[in-house]
Amino acid sequence: MYDHSGLTPEEVGLLPREEDVRIYSERGWYLSEKLLTDDEADALTEASERYYAGHRDRELPLRPDRLADWTPADGDVQRNNDYIHYQDEIIGKILRKPIIGAVAARLAQTHEIRVFQATLIYKPPIVDEKSNIVSWHFDKYFWPTCSSNQMLTAFIPFHDCTEESGTITMVNGSHLWRHRHGAARPVGDPRDVGREYLLNGDAERNGAVVEKVPVHIPKGHMTFHHCHLYHGSGANRSPRPRRAISFHLQDGTNTYRDHTLSDGRQEPYKHDSLVRRTPVGQPDYSDPEFCPVLWPVHAPDGEAPVTGE
Repeated sequence: MYDHSGLTPEEVGLLPREEDVRIYSERGWYLSEKLLTDDEADALTEASERYYAGHRDRELPLRPDRLADWTPADGDVQRNNDYIHYQDEIIGKILRKPIIGAVAARLAQTHEIRVFQATLIYKPPIVDEKSNIVSWHFDKYFWPTCSSNQMLTAFIPFHDCTEESGTITMVNGSHLWRHRHGAARPVGDPRDVGREYLLNGDAERNGAVVEKVPVHIPKGHMTFHHCHLYHGSGANRSPRPRRAISFHLQDGTNTYRDHTLSDGRQEPYKHDSLVRRTPVGQPDYSDPEFCPVLWPVHAPDGEAPVTGE
């Protein structure tokens, strides 16, 4: 039985049903009910424009390797800015809305959901802009230092998001594939737009048929997808920018693990230079500064914490 403490009665009605959880487990993604109000979605747009203009509520204490950090000097390409939940208070507060964590917990069938990372994304309305093409990939490939295989991502557009604007496209059931080639080059590498060979090769190795689903996401709604699900997105052919946040989430079991390359080098994640250390000196992926708990909702000091299930 779920404990819905921290949610309004209206929000409880927005949670995935048992049938939704079953479908998520089979196809690897879920389109939510309307979790954000129009005012909240508009506030995300306004806050992102202030961010692009240089506003920061908090600066990162240092610059990690591989940090996505678009600046105006980079020009009219796809913009990606990591740690937006940390750097902007308005955006961070909206992302911490309890219903988002509660939906993720229900889908992942876990007692706790924490932030892992959040990237602000902007696709300019330029049909031929190659950086707007996000090649086929699965998120867990980029998180080799994470112990959990139940992590998931909420894709949160700030407006109606359609195939014309370059919405996210899911590959049904690909999170269940076992034999994978892995990502050959970084996402968006212009030498290999789309990486169709990678997707098709992995499907063939698994005896699977590639079923691509471009998801129409109404304003205020969002998708959630499993960390092993192949997904990507296409060109923005609309007359407006496509604005969104890729909100990566971790279940409460996730911890740091060493990841050693074939040549013996350690391959860190960008978190590893930012988060605090555990008693044994490893990066702590439960650091409340960068990876706050979204669900369950914690009670004020002196009261018992609320449980998620």
